[in-house]
Amino acid sequence: MQWYVDQEILPCANTLVMRGLDVLDYRCFGYMDLESKTPLREDAIFRMHSSTKMITSVALMTLYEQGKFTLDDALADYIPVFANPQVLLENATSIDQTEAAKTSITIRQVLSHSAGFSYGFVEPESMIDKAYVAGGLNILGAFDDDLETLMNKLSEFPLVFHPGTSWRYSLATDVAARLVEVLSGQRFDDYIKSAVLEPLGMKDTDFYVERDKLDRLVTLAMPNDPLKPMQSGITQLGKAGKGPTKAPNFLSGGGGLYSTVADYLSFIRMLINDGEWQGVRILQKETLDLMRSNQLDEGISVQFPTWEMPGTVFGLGFALKANLSDSEPSEALGEYHWGGLAGTHFWMSPSGTSGICMTQLMPAFWHPFSHDFKRHAYELTR
Repeated sequence: MQWYVDQEILPCANTLVMRGLDVLDYRCFGYMDLESKTPLREDAIFRMHSSTKMITSVALMTLYEQGKFTLDDALADYIPVFANPQVLLENATSIDQTEAAKTSITIRQVLSHSAGFSYGFVEPESMIDKAYVAGGLNILGAFDDDLETLMNKLSEFPLVFHPGTSWRYSLATDVAARLVEVLSGQRFDDYIKSAVLEPLGMKDTDFYVERDKLDRLVTLAMPNDPLKPMQSGITQLGKAGKGPTKAPNFLSGGGGLYSTVADYLSFIRMLINDGEWQGVRILQKETLDLMRSNQLDEGISVQFPTWEMPGTVFGLGFALKANLSDSEPSEALGEYHWGGLAGTHFWMSPSGTSGICMTQLMPAFWHPFSHDFKRHAYELTR
């Protein structure tokens, strides 16, 4: 990791290796920001982006345990604007060339990204993503309405495929966040605080950064050539200590949280320990086992246009390593994991080895540094 910093490929990185529930090693490399060269702090606050999705999925499954819904319930039973969805025709040349969906969207499909939604930025040249952005669903840009408004807008667009027939990374976890609001009767941030964050002592995790903590916020950077992740050259984005100091209108369940290694370590330990940590139970083991099992139909797997994730399927909120490539160790089989666009990575293996590595580089979701870290972690814990 120090090599990545020295080569000016990453501004910073931390690495944490676990065996079981025990932390074997925790290191910090690089800088809080490139201008001052302040060393990365152990209590640094990171933009979690899509690492938020794991917490959102767990929060929704706490309501599953309360009997608020079943996985095969229609999404429209709780968010009626998704009744009678339309699907974009396979060879459509315009966004209005659609047909009626063969089935309703289910909550299982929402949690496994197989509902047919898209994201608006993962495949920016696709017809559906262009339509999202043109229609006000640019969540990386100016969108700052509430989750209910997002659902109303999202429901105006066709699905990319018939529910359950493929996989596509999408706004589905923001749909899950709205489900949390509808089922709990609370705002999304209030519910996750009471159901997940506060019970686990995650005191630095929120949708904004308190003013007296801004000096702990890592400054974001970007590569000079985003298409060449191993090429030297990065540029700082913005000034140190700048970030939102109040909750936004858009409480993104798909990517809105800020957090720390210590906070997410408590969350990860809860997952590893089958739903309980330090006397607090968040989920039952049976529920987590369900989340950590493949929910996609036979022949469907995780597919990105930019990143290759061979042998990967999806559970309820987690990607799952179903088959190993030649370069992967046997201990990686059955891993469940996810990460964030700015380079926050978490993976847990049934073999007992787990890891956290994080940076603040946009983009750095499926970056070579995280694969190098994982390879070393498995070698060191054998």
